[in-house]
Formats: sequence, structure tokens, C-alpha cells
Amino acid sequence: MSRVKYEPLLIGLALLLFLTGCRHTTEPPALAIELTPAELTWIGDQVFRNECTGRKTCLVHWNEGEAFPSLGIGHFIWYPSHVDGQFVESFPALIHFMREQSVPLPEWLGQLEPFDAPWPDRKAFMQAEDHEESDERVTSLREFLWATRGVQAEFIVRRARSALERVVSAAPEPRRAPLRDHLQQLIETPGGAYAVVDYVNFKGEGLSAQETYQGQGWGLLQVLLAMPENDESALERFRTAAKNTLTGRAELAPRAIERERWLPGWLARIDTYREPR
Repeated sequence: MSRVKYEPLLIGLALLLFLTGCRHTTEPPALAIELTPAELTWIGDQVFRNECTGRKTCLVHWNEGEAFPSLGIGHFIWYPSHVDGQFVESFPALIHFMREQSVPLPEWLGQLEPFDAPWPDRKAFMQAEDHEESDERVTSLREFLWATRGVQAEFIVRRARSALERVVSAAPEPRRAPLRDHLQQLIETPGGAYAVVDYVNFKGEGLSAQETYQGQGWGLLQVLLAMPENDESALERFRTAAKNTLTGRAELAPRAIERERWLPGWLARIDTYREPR
């Protein structure tokens, strides 16, 4: 009789423990960058200024010391066929996104197969740029990228959105909760969202084993892990961590150009990570 008497109580306790466990294992809300149209435009303009100082000619460019051209408002990387680069290639992904959005492409670009940069090196590109009338690809590509700046901004934001949960998952398990908190605080403000979006476009998610020097990465993941714990705002701490991370990259870089020419520009870019006035 005693066993029968206590059976309902035991069932109730088991149910309570089950429900309590369910509450404790509930996944946190997904991280999401939510932007108004005005904020999206502002972020796109900021990225364009960072990469090209807003200049149309810079939309199709080949930096000295690099093995690939940089295209569009985000200076998306596009490798020639013979280049197996260290950095994540982003221009083909942009074009794939544009196809999904039914954006009309220049005819030669839409028919290009395989989809590799048509200039084998910087010298060939500079010659083509000097003779745009004979190589209409430079001219048409620049006009196309000027006309589609808004779509490119959407692509940049989408890339950052897709990176958030993957970056959290890639962090060491004990660091995931605080790292998620850092990200949440950042993306809740326009300035913080801009910092995250621009940094992913600028230096990547930090998830590629190839994007390292001597085993040290420099992407969003590494910056978030390096954020100091103090009373400053999340955006201020992100700026500090980003500068330290990029300085560390330059110190480990095999080429002096990163330390001597590129690092000052990188640090100046990080200084723009502030709330809009």
C-alpha cells in the first residue's frame, strides 16, 4: 500500500526534474544582426570608404604586393587560375549571391568558365587598365560594381550574419558563453554591428586554418577571444582587441610590407569603429 501511495509523488518529482532540466538546456536565442535600411546604407558606405575612400576607380583594383585583384566596395578577393591563395576568396561568392538575386551580370562575366580572374598577374592587369578601350572587361566590371553597391552591402552583411553562430561554436567551450555575450552587445548597436560586419569582410571570420601566421589567426574569432574584461563598452574593447590582433599579425608576417605599409592603415580603419553621430 505504501508503494501505491507514493507513486503519484514520485511521478510528479520526476516530471519536475525533467522540466527543470529542459529549462537548463534550452538553447540561447540565435544571434542576429538586424538593420534598418538606413543603417544598412550607412554600413555599406563605411565599408566603401574604408576600402576605396569612396572612389569609383578603386572598385577594380590590384594592390601592390598581392597576387590577386580586389573588387567592389568590400575589395572582394578574386584569384587567377594559377594562384592557390592563403586567404578566403570572396568575389565568386558575391557573384553567386547576385545570381540568386537575379542581378544582370556583364555578358563576359556571366559566361566566364572557369570563374577565375582573367588577368594572370598585376602587370597584365595594369596593362589592361591602361588600355581600357581594348580591354572592356575593366571598364564594364567597374561600371557594374558601381551600379550594384547596395547589393554588395547586403552580401557583406549576410556574410557576417552567417558567421556569428559558427564563430561562437569554434571557440573553446568555456569561452563560448562570454564570447556570445560580447557579440550580442556589439550587434545591438549600429556602431557595434558595423564593427562586426566590416571586420568579417576586412579580415575574415577567423575559422580558416590557412589564414594564420605561425599558427596565429587574426579574424573575428581571435578578436573576440582577445577582448579585455573591463568597464569599457563592448565596442571600445573590440577596438582594443582588434588593434592588438592586427599588430600581432603584422609582427609575425613574412613580408615587411605588412608592418611598414599596411598596419598603419589597418589601425586607422579600426578607429572608425564607433557609433554614428
